[in-house]
Amino acid sequence: MLQRIALLAIAAPRRILLAAMLLIVGCGIFGIPVTQHLSAGGLQDPTSESASATSLLVDKFGQGDMELLISVTANGADGVEGAAARAVGTDIAARLAQSPYVADVTSAWTAPSAATPALISKDGKTGLIVAGITGGESGAQKHAKELTDELVHDRDGVTVRAGGVAMTYVEITAQSEKDLLMMESIAVPLSFVVLVWVFGGLLAAALPLAVGAFAILGSMAVLRAVTMITDVSIFALNLTIAMGLALAIDYTLLIISRYRDELADRADSAGPVDAALRHRALVRTMMTAGRTVLFSAMTVALSMVAMVLFPMYFLQSFAYAGIAVVGFAAFAAIVVAPAAIVLAGDRLDSLDVRRLLRRILGRPEPARKPVEQMFWYRSTKFVMRRSIPIGLVVVALLLLVGAPFLSAKWGFPDDRVLPSSASARQIGDKLRNDFEVDSSTNVTVVLPSVEGVTPDALDAYAAEISRVDDVSSVSAPSGTFIGGTVVGPPSAAAGFAEGSAFLTVTSSAPLFTDASEAQLDRLHAVPTPAGQDVQLTGLAQVNRDSASAITSRLPVVLAVIAAISFVLLFLLTGSVVLPLKALVLNVLSLTAAFGALVWIFQEGHLGALGTTPTGTLVANIPVLLFCVAFGLSMDYEVFLVSRIREYWLKSGQTAADNDESVALGLARTGRVVTAAALLMSISFGALIAAKVAFMRMFGLGLTLAIIADATLVRMLLMPAFMHMLGRWNWWAPKPLAKLHERIGLSETIDDNLAEGGRR
Repeated sequence: MLQRIALLAIAAPRRILLAAMLLIVGCGIFGIPVTQHLSAGGLQDPTSESASATSLLVDKFGQGDMELLISVTANGADGVEGAAARAVGTDIAARLAQSPYVADVTSAWTAPSAATPALISKDGKTGLIVAGITGGESGAQKHAKELTDELVHDRDGVTVRAGGVAMTYVEITAQSEKDLLMMESIAVPLSFVVLVWVFGGLLAAALPLAVGAFAILGSMAVLRAVTMITDVSIFALNLTIAMGLALAIDYTLLIISRYRDELADRADSAGPVDAALRHRALVRTMMTAGRTVLFSAMTVALSMVAMVLFPMYFLQSFAYAGIAVVGFAAFAAIVVAPAAIVLAGDRLDSLDVRRLLRRILGRPEPARKPVEQMFWYRSTKFVMRRSIPIGLVVVALLLLVGAPFLSAKWGFPDDRVLPSSASARQIGDKLRNDFEVDSSTNVTVVLPSVEGVTPDALDAYAAEISRVDDVSSVSAPSGTFIGGTVVGPPSAAAGFAEGSAFLTVTSSAPLFTDASEAQLDRLHAVPTPAGQDVQLTGLAQVNRDSASAITSRLPVVLAVIAAISFVLLFLLTGSVVLPLKALVLNVLSLTAAFGALVWIFQEGHLGALGTTPTGTLVANIPVLLFCVAFGLSMDYEVFLVSRIREYWLKSGQTAADNDESVALGLARTGRVVTAAALLMSISFGALIAAKVAFMRMFGLGLTLAIIADATLVRMLLMPAFMHMLGRWNWWAPKPLAKLHERIGLSETIDDNLAEGGRR
């Protein structure tokens, strides 16, 4: 197949490029508006206890899917009791109540007297309006944006701001769109500069960026199509851009580098470079590096597929994006790039900046060195001579840096993922600091069925809940309970409806702490009236359910990724040892990244890189980081092992030949892998500029994982391990060895085919 693609590129390069251009224009027209159809949600498990309770609250009690908070602040002497604040607050509440997207509204000026204290700040300057917004996780945030655009603006000397979960999602979406532009403005120019340094020629440097644009626009079109079927997270677009650019550069870099090697090797023996020689070099390139690209793409894509096993569409969205971007990047690299190489011909290396600089500085053209004199050959030999001490030191270093991950704690993202300038963040800070009650810590207790439950039994249940540690009060349909005693009318939402009931528990336990977790356990342990089932919801329970959904499925996901990687590497190498070695090294390459995330973002070192540490990590991010980084690590593994195996198959296959094959493979591929890692780290490092905290965390984690993998792991641990294993690197049981002979993939080249089918 790859030979035919190469021959097609040679025969009709203009047609291929024209077809590719038409395809990508169509994808761009269809896909660029995708941002209007994406959501900032998807972090919750839709099958969980909290999701079921929330659904019941919406369906039976008319509660909103998301909470929108609007603060009204008057700095005059009368504060919220002044005429101006009252007029503004009641007007906004009334207009919210008229909206078809608002299920319920309460405010500091309209709520029952028992509930008023929770809606007014300690200094009496700020009053709250609380609205339940309908429309589900995706629709509610869109409705919230429409309402806040209309209602939230300062008037009559009164300051009006919006916050709550709904506004948090709105501002995350808006901030993510800004972050995308920032990311592109950083990654593209820097990548081009590095590509010019790697390739020299401006035309050669521009080709990977063109392939990247193809992959990104194609993937955006796929995401747009997926939004017609299901919800897709807006953060999948961040991955699409970063990964599309990174993989396109990786794959194109490998192909162009191998093409240049083939030209140089064949020119040494065949005389001057002509069109025929270029064509033969391209065919050989596609039959080796092209096969490696396809294999690598398959490995990365299948690692991403595993994320569809999680119930949250946040993670599922990354699977859709990852598969699409890998597919388009690989297609462009093996179909579009060869056509561009053919069409460019000897102009591929034109506009060589390095040659121009050498002329300006009066330096001679560099002579081509024998492979034995190359840095990567000599450094690999050095590592193999000292394999045990180097291996032990690197492993110890990675484990030491990764140790903080053992104390990782999981939390659900709230307004603190936004910068301090965001309206939702300002409201959240005010609630935490200036109000007696922070509604984000509330727990809602839902009884789906109250069959056989009398009002007295429900009151007794509410009284018992109010005795639980860190419970400030319990609002039941009949009144408010504190310490087991009714103290007045309901102070928060509660009620009976259609054979169900719910209570609101006001908690003083800080979110995402051991105290909050212990409180949930105690609430679940309280005997229920008439033995009826009880469901809890609220941020604390949502966090628990989300973490549980991830941890319960994580072993299966890890097993799937490991099995896929093992099988694919076995098909490539015919060995059962090399796949196992790759799995171990990949995990080691991730340890440092995971440890750094805990140390920086959870514990707050280095100023948490400008974010607000909450003492937790968003549980979805380490999982996402693992799946993406693991696949990309396999990318480099395939690059290196494919080239090493080429030399191994041509050798006498002794222990010394194993070492020589490793040294030659790294000598030929080490520079490519290092350059690819640098370019990929630029793409993902641009995410560190994101203002949404968990995307900054994701960007840093990926950057560290890639750098650690391409340097410490691939250039030090890999040759050290392969030296110690010797000929055992290539071992497989006889039945599997025979199986590989029948179905395995080979890097050997039929010279007749490489000549385009002519001897």
